[in-house]
Amino acid sequence: MLTLLLGGERSAGELADHAGMRQPVASQHLRVLRDAGLVTVRKDGNRRLYSIDFDTLARLRRDLDAFWQPHLSALKDAVEDSVEDTARTTSRVGRHNGPAEARS
Repeated sequence: MLTLLLGGERSAGELADHAGMRQPVASQHLRVLRDAGLVTVRKDGNRRLYSIDFDTLARLRRDLDAFWQPHLSALKDAVEDSVEDTARTTSRVGRHNGPAEARS
């Protein structure tokens, strides 16, 4: 739904058609997005037009970045430590065992 709304305001019926769902189902999705503050609704006669609330979306992005950044940094550090440990182990094994011809 949010991707479809990137092109601008759309009615629930238009969104349903583009998403391949029935209009009541699209309306339910839009209600959840509206309740979450991610979309706004504007009445135009008897139609309701939905659009993205980019301010709320930006706040959500900042919150998600703040949540994930420490976890992703810790994962990055763990992977780098593991790669370094593997490189040290491989280097030691190669130095001590050497090729079979050298040991003969």
